[in-house]
Amino acid sequence: MAAINTSLIKNKVFLVPSIQNYEPSEMNKFMELKNILDQNKIRTVFQPIVSLSDADIIGYEALSRGPEGSILEWPNALFSTAAKFDLVWELEYLCRGAALERAKNIIPNKMLFLNVDPNIINDPRFQKGQTEDMLRKFQANAGNVIFEITEKTAIQDYKSFCRILDNYTSQGYKIAIDDTGSGYSGLRTLAETRPNFIKVDMELVHDIDKDNLKQAMMKALYDFSVSTNSKIIAEGIETQNELSTLIGIGVPYGQGFFLQKPQPDFADLPYATKKLIIDINSQKKRELYHTPITMPVGEIAQQEHGFPPSTLGYKALNHFSKYPTCQGFAIVDNDRAIGLLMKGKLLANLATQYGVAVYMNRPILSLMDKDPLIVDYNTPIEVVSKSSLSRKEDDIYDYILVTKEDKYYGTVTIKKLLEKTTQLELNRAKHANPLTGLPGNVLIEGELDKLLRESSDYAVIYIDLDNFKAYNDVYGFEHGDKVLCFTASIVKDELSKYHSKDTFLGHIGGDDFIAITRFSNVSDLCDRIISIFNTNVLDYYKNDHRDKGCIIAKNRHGQLEEFPIMSLSIAIVTNKQRNFSNVFEIGEAASRLKKKCKLSWQSCYCIE
Repeated sequence: MAAINTSLIKNKVFLVPSIQNYEPSEMNKFMELKNILDQNKIRTVFQPIVSLSDADIIGYEALSRGPEGSILEWPNALFSTAAKFDLVWELEYLCRGAALERAKNIIPNKMLFLNVDPNIINDPRFQKGQTEDMLRKFQANAGNVIFEITEKTAIQDYKSFCRILDNYTSQGYKIAIDDTGSGYSGLRTLAETRPNFIKVDMELVHDIDKDNLKQAMMKALYDFSVSTNSKIIAEGIETQNELSTLIGIGVPYGQGFFLQKPQPDFADLPYATKKLIIDINSQKKRELYHTPITMPVGEIAQQEHGFPPSTLGYKALNHFSKYPTCQGFAIVDNDRAIGLLMKGKLLANLATQYGVAVYMNRPILSLMDKDPLIVDYNTPIEVVSKSSLSRKEDDIYDYILVTKEDKYYGTVTIKKLLEKTTQLELNRAKHANPLTGLPGNVLIEGELDKLLRESSDYAVIYIDLDNFKAYNDVYGFEHGDKVLCFTASIVKDELSKYHSKDTFLGHIGGDDFIAITRFSNVSDLCDRIISIFNTNVLDYYKNDHRDKGCIIAKNRHGQLEEFPIMSLSIAIVTNKQRNFSNVFEIGEAASRLKKKCKLSWQSCYCIE
């Protein structure tokens, strides 16, 4: 550590405390701390802070340790001893210098998070620019240095504290409030300091997938961060389910042992962890295009471990006591789900006369439901909802067990099932055409993207109403809207007759519709649509217009012109002769065919 100017520490006169005032163990800690400060015996490890949207590492938090095997090896002991003997500034100065020296090669590209105790910010030595001198020495940019202010320490004078922070932010430094949710001042610290980053304490992250209250608090913090232009960093991520829940809420950044443990070097994420983050985000994006009839129930299943049938009653009770939000678990034998034990039913049996004596030390095999609702991973959630609500009254709120390839996979609660169904319906309504209720452009693009990832044959059908504008001008928007709904109804009905499971219909806007089908004989489908349309569209015209076979309206140049009765131009693009690499190629091919169709003055279709 020769590169660091340690004279500011070494010139400190260490007043050895009176032995009468402290236990021998405390004096040993003081002498060890003095040795650490004198000899620069600080070890620095770095834990990555990860983007939860693309698995990119945005920076590293520098974590300080004492010498290995020392009584002050771990940070709690190290910093609490420094606080006891009024040496926090000296210790933090040493830690900050060690971190900056080690990080000099990564700072230009990544952020470096440095922990700072609020109490030393008021120290004149902190304000004299020593950190700026360090940055200059290591050619580091202040904009990439983040001061982490821990919320576990009370802030006595907010005005002075914020004035000092303003001084640092004006120099380009950024501020993070650490341990949010665990400290003295709560939301006041966030409101007063307006940090760039909000680091949420690991206690709020722990088991967040199992705790609805924690999820609600995290959502509230996320909404707060969006409105104040801050960024949330979730600390202490330790499980895949916690990670998945945080991504679902929208938390942008995360940190924790599940992602990467603190390392002496600037470690990257394991490949499997990167892939998992990307996969969870892909699934989240796919949900935008799902409906209750298309979304597999397995995508909302909680991957919780099952218990063997030999588990004793008291162990089951201990599990429910340890996880109060858990209301049930699967009984699994050789990877097969054979039963379900719900907390309420266990407690009801224990409450009977001799119940404790009978069940506490016996296997839960006699208590479990041997005929629970078990569904395959790929079963649509709408089907699962109907099955779950058709159960006996006493069983309606029991967990649903999910299997994948005949092996136990996880559980789904009725609450989760209803929440996801509602969310999907809201998503669909949000992106649906307000007139026809059909999926709009966002959902159409998602469906086409999904189509391109499949290997099966498909046909994309682009449907356009000819002479619709002239009809709208003469008859008005209200009648025009009726024609659009009539057209949508015909196409929807005919698609459902052919192959309802593998079809899709969307309303691009105006008088343009798009349908997708895997039905092989698409010509028959289009013949039926055209026949029904041509027969019934006349009902939307007055008698004289029907008799003449046209209406008179102004064209685009403002001149009166005869426009024939409305017809359909249908362009059909398939992957039988060519493969499309993206949605734009499909759109271009359909547009060329539609122009060809419009050369005819009657309803027709063209297949590429």
